[in-house]
Amino acid sequence: MAIIRPFRALRPPKNLAEQVAALPYDVMNVEEARAMASGNTYSFLHVSRPEIDLAPEIDPHDDQVHLQGKLNLDRFIHQGTLVSDSGEFFYVYRQRMGEITQTGLVACAGVDDYHAGVIKKHEHTRPDKEDDRVRHIDTLNANDEPVFYISRSCSEIEEIIANVVSGPAEYDFVTDDNVAHTLWVINDQSLVERLTALFAILPNLYVADGHHRSAAAERVRDLRRGANHNHTGNEEYNFFLTVIFPENQLNIMPYNRVVKDLNGQSSAEFMERVARIFEVSESPDPVLPEARHCFGMYLDSRWYRLRLQPGTVDESDSVAHLDVSILQDRLLNPLLGIHNPRTDTRIHFVGGIRGNEELVRLVDSGDYRVAFSLFPTSVGELMELADQDQIMPPKSTWFEPKLRSGLFVHLLE
Repeated sequence: MAIIRPFRALRPPKNLAEQVAALPYDVMNVEEARAMASGNTYSFLHVSRPEIDLAPEIDPHDDQVHLQGKLNLDRFIHQGTLVSDSGEFFYVYRQRMGEITQTGLVACAGVDDYHAGVIKKHEHTRPDKEDDRVRHIDTLNANDEPVFYISRSCSEIEEIIANVVSGPAEYDFVTDDNVAHTLWVINDQSLVERLTALFAILPNLYVADGHHRSAAAERVRDLRRGANHNHTGNEEYNFFLTVIFPENQLNIMPYNRVVKDLNGQSSAEFMERVARIFEVSESPDPVLPEARHCFGMYLDSRWYRLRLQPGTVDESDSVAHLDVSILQDRLLNPLLGIHNPRTDTRIHFVGGIRGNEELVRLVDSGDYRVAFSLFPTSVGELMELADQDQIMPPKSTWFEPKLRSGLFVHLLE
């Protein structure tokens, strides 16, 4: 059973919501974060990426950075940029990007559920990124950014949410990337109790985006539990901030790849080896793969369509049949020497929202030699694999639109 509970959110007044809202900390580099927050003292990036307020030479993982984040969060609270709600509520958060609409429930999930595997994951985490998130969350004394979760569809939950969004919204604004963000507050105690009961019937929740934040929430809980001789399991640090979307509303984009070199091969040698594995055809246009087991490749200012030769993959293997696995196991590893994509500095991952234009730009700049576009992993594949306690290759999914940070914060005390 999936335990969720309401919480007393710190959030901006209506007139500041649009200025506070910021993209997640991990979808930008420091320079991009500085530019996004430039001239906006209300931007939540001052909390989630506090290095933007320090000298450029300071390491983003330095203790000064985390302390600056805490100072900025305290300032936001003191100045009224973030205000505590009057009670413990659920919230409904809807995003619209073109024809895509996704509506999720903002709630706290339980660390015990994550530890027990009720909350299913599909990726390994990196220790260095986990460590950084632990220090960030523990120093802030808050979950400042939500984890993006998936739930199985439930008609009664969706009916309740539909009734909530038919009423007046608390926030409603459009960000510079033309994504509409709307928030409703569920302060009706009977609805809070019913939603809690309905989620308790669901056997699992699934991590879509935020594996490091989830893992860090458990480690922060363990730290605080160890220091609290009167620990009960009901303290706020036992729960962490999430937005939970039903499986039928999510949009997954591909996570594309670029590689710095051809592993000592000429273009002709590389192409000859690729042709032994894939059916290769040159394309006059950028290749946006239209089906599973089809890939685009950009090399020497030309696009190629690569199709896996039929009957060469075991479709019953939930990991091996993923396109990210096929590309890694049959091309990136044996042909280009990318043995561990989690640690190899020769490979770079490009979110699908940036399009093929970004792949062309990176290769044409000379910084990278070859690029690959992929067909997106499906929500069904992700959940099937997680149900089997299997792990996807790194950077298998890119979810859009991204949740905005700063619209709701969960204090740990």
